Amino acid sequence: MKKLALFLALVMIACTCLTGALAEEDILITWWGNQTRNERTHNALMLFASEHEGVTFTEVPNSWADYWKKVAADAQGDTLDVIQMDYQYLNQYAGSGLLLDLTPYVESGALNISGINDGIINAGKVDGKLYAVCIGVNAPALLYNKTVLDAAGIAVKDNMTLDEFLDLCREIYEKTGYKTNIGYGTDMVFGYILRGYGINLFENGKLNITKEDAEKFLSLYETGIKEGWLLGSEVFAETAVGTVEQDPMVYGSDPAYMSWCAFFWSNQVTAMQNAAPEGVEIGLTTWPSPDPVKSNYLKPSQFFSVAAKTKHADTAVAVVDFWTNSVEANKILLGERGIPAAAATADGIAELLDASNQKVVAYINNVVSPNCSNVPAADPAGASEFYNLVDELQEAICYGAMSASDAAAQLIAECPANLK
Repeated sequence: MKKLALFLALVMIACTCLTGALAEEDILITWWGNQTRNERTHNALMLFASEHEGVTFTEVPNSWADYWKKVAADAQGDTLDVIQMDYQYLNQYAGSGLLLDLTPYVESGALNISGINDGIINAGKVDGKLYAVCIGVNAPALLYNKTVLDAAGIAVKDNMTLDEFLDLCREIYEKTGYKTNIGYGTDMVFGYILRGYGINLFENGKLNITKEDAEKFLSLYETGIKEGWLLGSEVFAETAVGTVEQDPMVYGSDPAYMSWCAFFWSNQVTAMQNAAPEGVEIGLTTWPSPDPVKSNYLKPSQFFSVAAKTKHADTAVAVVDFWTNSVEANKILLGERGIPAAAATADGIAELLDASNQKVVAYINNVVSPNCSNVPAADPAGASEFYNLVDELQEAICYGAMSASDAAAQLIAECPANLK
């Protein structure tokens, strides 16, 4: 009898050990980033592991330059579980069958995306199936010198139409002497403005505009130069266009060579505030458009996807859900990849953020999210060459060397061949 009891006890111990062994799951998660991201990601993963017995992580961070070469090779096998994904690669990876369709997990409730804006959710879909969940959001943001405008008694409203913006530029120039920079050298402004007219700059990988469409955008520069309130190209001749520190909103001391605003992104508010002269408060609002709701959008900064061949699909999906909905995890991450996509999660960490990032959370949740459309499709190959041509023509207009009509005609005529 004692031998039987001992035998049964040994069997129980063996079963327990076997069950424990079967419960062990090592999740391989990979991302690109920097040391700050690596440390915060590791700490958030340790929190997940502490809440899920038997789960461990193999962490594979990498630089952007090396990341995609390695992931492309590893995704063919069955070692990857959770993959940090970028918008421009999503179609390629999903179309190659390398990503898991997350739709069934949403339907079962295992993956909760109910707090995410529909446009951001749709950005992670390919052919109607969800392959990626956004883990940080961004939006176009018109940054402006609130201190100068407050002193002049000038208010800036959200969701300005293009006409309201032009009237505001005239008023600010008249009352303060500060001029305007309409996104000089900023590629996305062209497509953003045209979206307000119901026009997509590109369709199916090709240019989708007429001369008249192009003139709608380029004429803004011609008007501003003729009326005197637009900065001339000479202001940008010796600066690094697009950099926060040398943007004419914070760089310089003479209003005649400075701008009251800058076309940037919501995640650049803190950098712009840090670059601003002491005592200057930076405000943010939406980029102007003929129809602000048609034009505006939330942009995913990064996604998480699950590898199609993962052996740990349920746990990998649970990691994505944790990243999306755990306030405690995001108190560790603190929006380093962008404001959390789920509104409740963003609100849950708002008090821990600095004043600039608190503005961004309010801007994303209260201004952009209720008044926007789906993110535009990723630009096709050859778009950078097209934008270089736009910049050259824009510069010619600002120097007074070319009319908007002639520039628009030249843009269509000289468009890169692969975009025609």
